[in-house]
Amino acid sequence: MTWSGPLEKISEFKYRIPPAYKKEMTVEGIIYASEQLVKTIREDKAPEQVANVACIPGIVKYSLAMPDIHWGYGFPIGGVAATDPYSGGVISPGGVGYDINCGVRLLRTNLDFKDVVDKMDKLANSLYANVPCGLGSRGKVRLSYKEARRLLIKGAAWLVSKGFGVKEDLDNCEESGAMDGADADAVSQRAYERGKSQVGSLGSGNHFLEVQVVDKVFDLRAQEFFGLSEGQLTVMIHSGSRGFGYQVCDDSLREMVRCLSKYNISLPDRQLASAPLRSHEAERYIAAMKSAANYAWANRQMLMHLVRLSFEKVFNKGWQSLEMDLIYDVAHNIAKLEKHILDGRKKELCVHRKGATRALGTGHPEVSFKYRNLGQPVIIPGSMGSFSYLLIGTKKAEEETFASTCHGAGRVKSRRRASRSLDFSLLMQALRKKEVIVKAAGKRTILEEAPQAYKDIDEVIRTVEGSGISKKICRLKPLCVIKG
Repeated sequence: MTWSGPLEKISEFKYRIPPAYKKEMTVEGIIYASEQLVKTIREDKAPEQVANVACIPGIVKYSLAMPDIHWGYGFPIGGVAATDPYSGGVISPGGVGYDINCGVRLLRTNLDFKDVVDKMDKLANSLYANVPCGLGSRGKVRLSYKEARRLLIKGAAWLVSKGFGVKEDLDNCEESGAMDGADADAVSQRAYERGKSQVGSLGSGNHFLEVQVVDKVFDLRAQEFFGLSEGQLTVMIHSGSRGFGYQVCDDSLREMVRCLSKYNISLPDRQLASAPLRSHEAERYIAAMKSAANYAWANRQMLMHLVRLSFEKVFNKGWQSLEMDLIYDVAHNIAKLEKHILDGRKKELCVHRKGATRALGTGHPEVSFKYRNLGQPVIIPGSMGSFSYLLIGTKKAEEETFASTCHGAGRVKSRRRASRSLDFSLLMQALRKKEVIVKAAGKRTILEEAPQAYKDIDEVIRTVEGSGISKKICRLKPLCVIKG
């Protein structure tokens, strides 16, 4: 599995795959990584995918990878690429992924750890009972066909209109919880069938719900902008578009493969199947992808509602009294038409982020008003049992990475390898030693998501901050983890 291709060191946190590596490459590949992370990255074939992405039509500047890079479908997880719609640029479902708008949201509370430590078991049990999780889990909302169509267009706002949240939740969501341009008619009946019963479900794999405590504050603006201080409880929710998004991607890929011959597109990997952005097929995929993205924002909105109800039950207070406000919600798997500086002028580009987080800097008009003088909040979850981080985006990210940063720690062991190589009893013993409560549908999920299956999150964060594409605000320590 070791990758032996060229990686030229540009700076302490940046490495380059030269265009000469493959004759089809039209731009270079850039990987953000420290020397320590590069050793791990070379043990995986993901750099080959960085080079492959550098071959897609209309790509501009470079094919990027964040320090959490690992093998994915077509694009590497942690991959970022921008294409020019007016120079033959394409959109590739492999650059978004199967779990469209897999993302994460972070809530604050006014609870202090020392005041609730004796209730953590009760809280973990309440969350596990109230939040559906696991493979094929069904949500708490049952949608008619008509309601599902409305949800796909309005996203999280549809649930807020039904009483499952407040307007301020939408103000603190990327895209306000819904992308314009979604089209319910671009979605297959099979996708509707898979998605109609899963709104408000966590899912399986690396999706999780985590109660955390602010372990360390790095920037005094943590209190000013986020209302966070050391010892305070937070809640993180990581989930996506469930079976609905998977089906949208699956349907689109079949159509995109046919586009390769139709539009005479030559690629080193058919998993990069694409369509020109100014084609009917691309327009249809974008409309369906936006529908799935809106589904995911609605799903996380409902999950947050269930979390709030669980806290109300355990602490016998309303969630507003507990100040369970949404700090922010960010997408990890998405493609967007955005304006970026290219060759000295502002230009509309299609930015693919697959396992990558948008990281806009101070003053950007797309940052919600509350954070505009700070920069967009960036939420980077760690692996089960390790730290997570709240950061902010930067102007340098806008200049260098199409305003992108990493989305997590990044795997170093496949799920299969982790489940076979780790001992469940020893893992649970280690988690108990760290005082982390874990609730999951089965042993296998816990083994697959063990901290040993992921890169060192502290080194990943050191890399994105050291390279200037994100800035640390605070570190969060897990207290209880609900897994699928």
